[in-house]
Amino acid sequence: MSEAAQKTGLTEAVVNYFRDFKVLKETRSEYWWMQIINFLDCTVFFAVLTITVIFLSENLGCSDRLAGYVITIFGGATTLFLLISGMVTDWLGIRKSLIVSMLAVLGLRAVIVLTTTASESGVAQLLAPLHFQAVVDAYQRVIDWDWWGWWDWLGDDKATYRNTVVTLMYFLMAPFLAMVQTLFQAANKRFTTRRSRSAGFNLWYLFMNVGAFAAGLLIDFVYLVLKLPRVHVFTFGVFAAGACLVLTFWLIRCEEQLYGPDETPVQPPGGPAKRRNPFGILWSVICEPVFWRFVVLITLLIGVRAVFLYTNLLWPKYWLRVIGPNATIGLLESVNPALVVIGLIVLIPVLHRYSVYSMLVYGAIISALSMFVLAIPTFGTATYVASLAALVVLSVGEIIWSPRLTEYTAAIAPEGQEGTYLGLSMVPYFLAKTVVSLASGYMLERWIPAFPEGEPLLRDRLAAGQIPFWQTPSALWIILGIFALGGPLIALLMKSWFTKGAKWEKDEAAVATE
Repeated sequence: MSEAAQKTGLTEAVVNYFRDFKVLKETRSEYWWMQIINFLDCTVFFAVLTITVIFLSENLGCSDRLAGYVITIFGGATTLFLLISGMVTDWLGIRKSLIVSMLAVLGLRAVIVLTTTASESGVAQLLAPLHFQAVVDAYQRVIDWDWWGWWDWLGDDKATYRNTVVTLMYFLMAPFLAMVQTLFQAANKRFTTRRSRSAGFNLWYLFMNVGAFAAGLLIDFVYLVLKLPRVHVFTFGVFAAGACLVLTFWLIRCEEQLYGPDETPVQPPGGPAKRRNPFGILWSVICEPVFWRFVVLITLLIGVRAVFLYTNLLWPKYWLRVIGPNATIGLLESVNPALVVIGLIVLIPVLHRYSVYSMLVYGAIISALSMFVLAIPTFGTATYVASLAALVVLSVGEIIWSPRLTEYTAAIAPEGQEGTYLGLSMVPYFLAKTVVSLASGYMLERWIPAFPEGEPLLRDRLAAGQIPFWQTPSALWIILGIFALGGPLIALLMKSWFTKGAKWEKDEAAVATE
């Protein structure tokens, strides 16, 4: 092939690549403002997920098991509220649901910061370098007031009550975090057309991962640069929730479904779903056979989705104990979202051309294989190499399958019932999250233990070969990898049953002929 022909072919490929982005014109302006809110919310959400196991142990003195129990309460509560949060979102509407949830998380995060830093003047330390002296003085007056005087009748053990308050705040955040998850997905469907929906979900996933990348940087910035306790991730969360509220009040107005020029508006049977009570919506959902087939499918994918739980529940302490106490856990946590962002930018115009189901299954298999990469025995700085390789494999699979899972769920939902479907479809995952969270403390103590101060670290014991293989972290990753890989292999064998009469397959065929 001549050089001129090669250049022509390359030029056409580049032009075609950017031409496929034009489908995103078929979105409402609210879609783009929701992505900014999505970015801010995800930055805080993923930062909090990453630091929680460390925050509970280092700041509140919880053991690995106790920290796991607190996270179990949080995850279990989120599971319970997912049963109704989607119905409430459909009932209240996207704008009202967003206002309620952001107001709630703003207040709850503020209580965690005030409770944890009351004896440390932590926020004052944070604001002092910024020269906000008036704010520093006002905050100092707040924390100097005898808050604990209200608790005198309970005794003098302030640490116990502080831990109780923080645990309660985690529990109270659960319903509002569940609501946020469902309303984002409902908004993605409402503010896109059938033609732009696939690209719209991919772009939403891109913004989410940009937030996850920023979350890792935020963690290291707070702890390693500002030298502040990790609880001040919640301080950033207070300001982020406030910004989300401002954007919602000013810019999120229309909630009607957007249709393309070749689409016919659909009126749901019985009138708009938002006029029906939540229990009426629930009854109509559970009568749909396609929904239940999809529930079985996402149940099979629980093992793969659990891998992302391990990145927050197990990996941070794994890195601190196998690499060393100064391991850059925030930077490591940023690798996955950074790779996902790059991959989605490259693949957004391409992914919608392929079978959604095949991408789900094969992408899930790739993600599951990341656990076996991490199982390669390492210690010290060598663990960085194994971790980076595992994160690359995990990210490649995630780019392929994860955005399409959410798109599938929204695609099968009848008009006005997106939140209900999305909420109920995530229940199997959050049930698994509860089990994994409950077992995380045991897994850490069994395979990734912390030894008493003054004794050799896990890293040093691994280097000296003092621990049998099946008691090392590598054994744990092999066990969890087998669990993750089994589900998508079964889904691959049962493709014909899972795709029978599925609405998303019909939509794919229709888009392909346009």
